[in-house]
Amino acid sequence: MPQVFSVPIFLVTFRESLETVIIVSVLLAFLKQTLSVRHPAIHKKLVRQIWLGTALGVLLSLIVGAALIAVFYTLGADHWQSSEANYEGAFALIASVIITIVGVGLLRIGKMQEKWRAKIVASLEGDKKATGGGIKGRLTRWMEKYVMFALPFITVLREGIEAIVFIAGVTFSAPATSVPLAVVVGIAVGVLVGWALYKSGSTTKLKLFLVLSTCLLYLVAAGLFSRAVWKFEQQKWNKVVGGDAAEVGAGPGSYDIDSSVWHVNCCSPDFNGGSGWGFFNAIFGWTNSATYGSVISYNLYWIFVIACFVTLRFKEVKGHWPLMKPKASSVGTVVHEQREAGIGRNLKSEDGEGSDGKTVVTQGVTRVQV
Repeated sequence: MPQVFSVPIFLVTFRESLETVIIVSVLLAFLKQTLSVRHPAIHKKLVRQIWLGTALGVLLSLIVGAALIAVFYTLGADHWQSSEANYEGAFALIASVIITIVGVGLLRIGKMQEKWRAKIVASLEGDKKATGGGIKGRLTRWMEKYVMFALPFITVLREGIEAIVFIAGVTFSAPATSVPLAVVVGIAVGVLVGWALYKSGSTTKLKLFLVLSTCLLYLVAAGLFSRAVWKFEQQKWNKVVGGDAAEVGAGPGSYDIDSSVWHVNCCSPDFNGGSGWGFFNAIFGWTNSATYGSVISYNLYWIFVIACFVTLRFKEVKGHWPLMKPKASSVGTVVHEQREAGIGRNLKSEDGEGSDGKTVVTQGVTRVQV
């Protein structure tokens, strides 16, 4: 299975495709609801902008990806053989960082539609005060006029480059034959799920699926982070033995016993195709030859991720970061988020007049004036 289908690549391409499809679907739905009946000509023009921005974003991301690969193999060809493990470790580290960052966004997929709707409304309405005669004013007016082109273009370009960098990092430790099918299936599933979300308008069942897939992504990221450290240590050992230590197999001489935590002569994910151990290596970060650095880094990664989520949850609930005093604006933000979540209390208008410049109650929501 790992020889023809890479699960990590599938998960990442699925995630990147899904975010792109959600943004495009929100744009299309917004235009359909606001312009399709009253202004069909404008609706048609803006829809054309969306598809043009999406297509150019895909095209440019492919060009940038091809250029990165060409530059890497052209300029790095002379150094590849002598520093192969360092290159593999660097790409694995970059991929791990990318997954760690985008995983948070995937868990917030339910809020993405409202977030992008708000951005679209703000962009279309525009800030008249910000438009002047200078370069900034002209750029602002251009963005307002072509916002339906700019949003999908920038998003698709960013997601495409992220996916290319990650795939480059994974393919060093996975067979090249496992990439095409995983990419095609990941894109297809992402488009299908996004289309279903666009048609149904419900995210309840989707959230559970996204939480499970995000957990798998973080398992992959932890394995990549540990593997990056292992590759850097392996490069040092290769210099000691004067060649590629992996060429001697999985037995004595293939690892540094001084830094080894465990080593078994079987179950190698890199030797003879890896078999099922390659799958465990991709998902759980398994290796038959663990070092102090790889084990410690794996555990530190999870400690870091847990601490980040606890901190983000604290910020979301309290309105300020831990060990920091709350600001007045933070209180207003918390009230706004509570109102969006449907947990705000119904307050009567007589509870506050706002004469002291501190508190105003409007439509059942308390706002803090700064």
